[in-house]
Formats: sequence, C-alpha cells, structure tokens
Amino acid sequence: MVSVRRKARVATLQTLYETDCAAYHEAETILTRLRVEKELPQESIDFASELVKGVLSHRQELDSTIGKFAPAFPVDQLSSIDRNILRIAIFEILFNNKVPIKAAINEAVEIAKTFGSESSSRFVNGVLGSLVASLVEREKETNRKE
Repeated sequence: MVSVRRKARVATLQTLYETDCAAYHEAETILTRLRVEKELPQESIDFASELVKGVLSHRQELDSTIGKFAPAFPVDQLSSIDRNILRIAIFEILFNNKVPIKAAINEAVEIAKTFGSESSSRFVNGVLGSLVASLVEREKETNRKE
C-alpha cells in the first residue's frame, strides 16, 4: 500500500511537472483536479500543497543548489521529472525538515525509479548524496570551530 506521504509527493511531482510544461496552469487548480482524479485523502493533499508552495517559493534557491551539486547538468536542461524530483527532495532536506534526510532521499529515488528515465534514480541519488555529504562536512567544520 502506498503511503499518504508518497501519494503527496507524487501529486507534488505531477503538479510541478504540469506547471513546468504549461506555465499558465495554476498549482492549486492542478492539485484540486488531482485530488478528484486520484481520490487522494485530505492528508495527502495538505502535504502536497505544502510541498508545492514551498518548492515554488524557494525555486531559485533549489535550482541553485541543484546546479552546485550537478554542475555538469544545467538545471534548465534536466528533464522536468528529474529537476522536480530534486526540487522536492532538496526542499524537504533544507527547508521543510519534517522527515529524516534518509527518508527524503529514499522517497526521491523511488519516485525517480517510477517516473524518471533508466538513469534518473542514480542521478537523483548522486546529487542528493553530494548535498548531504556537504551538509555533514559543514556541520563538522562548525563543531570544530566551537
């Protein structure tokens, strides 16, 4: 059985994908339609709405982070699926802090396996792994200075 949060992340991905492909579509309208089409529970819609709003409000910072940890792949040239999976996971890791980092990474990798290309899950895992390694190193440096 698919968890409430997984359903929310998938709905978030679908919403962000559609806003990327059809810029005039409003995120809230898309979520409302998905709720009916996918018969999503309110808890999934609430979490998806939180993720969508967070990703959209932090998109520039998220894309900058993707660019930093995947410098060989310009953000605007990534597939919309990979780009938005990374945006969601990085938002959860850096801004949302409601799930453990490992859970955010595992969810992103699993969603990439389902919706991305053959190499998406490895790419997503690599970018997120580099981000987390950087965060761990920064924390170690901070602790050394104290």
